[in-house]
Amino acid sequence: MGLSLAQRLSAQGARVTVFERESQAGGLTTYHDYEHFWWDRFYHVILSSDTHLIQYLQEIGLGDRLRWSAARAGLYAKGRFYPVSTTLDLLRFPLVGIIGKLRLARTIVACNRIRDWRELETVSVEEWLLRMCGQRTYEAFWKPLLLARLGAHYKRVSAVFIWSYITRLFSTRDTTAQRNQLGYVAGGYRTVIERLESLVQAAGGTIRLNTPVQAIESDAHAGITIKTNGCREHYDKVIWTSPIDGGSPLATQGLVSVGASSGPVEYLGVICPVLVTRRPLLPYYTLNLADSDVPFTGVIGMSSIVSTEETAGYYLTYFPKYVPSGDPEFQLPDETITQRFFQGARRLFPDLHDSDIVGLHLNKAAKVQPLQVLDYSKRVPRVTTRHQDFFVLNTSQFVNSTLNNNAVIRAVNEFVRQHRLSFEPAGDRFASALPAVSRP
Repeated sequence: MGLSLAQRLSAQGARVTVFERESQAGGLTTYHDYEHFWWDRFYHVILSSDTHLIQYLQEIGLGDRLRWSAARAGLYAKGRFYPVSTTLDLLRFPLVGIIGKLRLARTIVACNRIRDWRELETVSVEEWLLRMCGQRTYEAFWKPLLLARLGAHYKRVSAVFIWSYITRLFSTRDTTAQRNQLGYVAGGYRTVIERLESLVQAAGGTIRLNTPVQAIESDAHAGITIKTNGCREHYDKVIWTSPIDGGSPLATQGLVSVGASSGPVEYLGVICPVLVTRRPLLPYYTLNLADSDVPFTGVIGMSSIVSTEETAGYYLTYFPKYVPSGDPEFQLPDETITQRFFQGARRLFPDLHDSDIVGLHLNKAAKVQPLQVLDYSKRVPRVTTRHQDFFVLNTSQFVNSTLNNNAVIRAVNEFVRQHRLSFEPAGDRFASALPAVSRP
């Protein structure tokens, strides 16, 4: 969000400084060194319906780097793998009877017809799906999907989640091939991040890595002062894209006021082992799990859509587990997490041998996505900026969509249109996303 916002503003004539506390830009979309190749730290995919993201990639000159594949989905239950990609797969799915299959189809049709998501915000996703499909279909089909996306806290999430998930996913249906088309950028998100960095820098902007913001203060007359590494700098405007709540220093320093809500925004984090192997583990991009003994909430077979030419001939599989951001599991030693992971992986893939494994990489993120609980739109912090040169844009404001990069680009586009920020030709500097902008 911060980097794309910085690029948008620099393209309009602003000189932007991006402050990034990590050693790489890109946030959750950043990349990772898998020893033999570079690829995304966490799994990402582009849907054919992601019009905002696809158009943006074309604008920054990466349209010709898009690659598309027909993706498959699967479900693991009772010790077996079941394909659930096509209409025929669902008709053959043995764990749901004919009535359940008809109700499953009705649920998907109903989601695509709903236009006002607010009517779903007061009912839990579990209650709504049980009402639509019945117990057997819910347990066999929907519950594994909820676990894969939300972890054990799915019971507290509203039906808005499944509505936004279904409407986005089923809009990718290729009516000719009757298959879901999923895409990626050649080189992964490293390609995108490096392109954005180069565009910002070519426009006179600066990207400061390993630079956490220590304080943000309003100036007496206009502009904002940023403190980093003990240094203080003046900027004309600042946009904050990290989470914010009533306990944030921004609120105590008078830059923003956070209105009362029905409760704090809760975030899900992810603990994600990534396995590099010499052979593919499964033919699916997504594998939902109906087995509570497996110590992760889903399996992502990235190499089912990404060419092995991108990964040095090896195969890449992600094993995410979604837990609350403050979960004690984040504090477990890596060795403990790794041991549990291999126990679960060999339960799923009993023919996985040490000789098949090239490497295991453990990636974590404490705050991945807000948990869209009941009446989430009422929980979203009512942030009011109290300074004309300070702005806030972050993912907690996504009340009717799942967290994905298409939604991020859409939010950035709407922010730029809404505020219509303008810049003097003399070269005012603009800072974004923990970014800021200074006067020379």
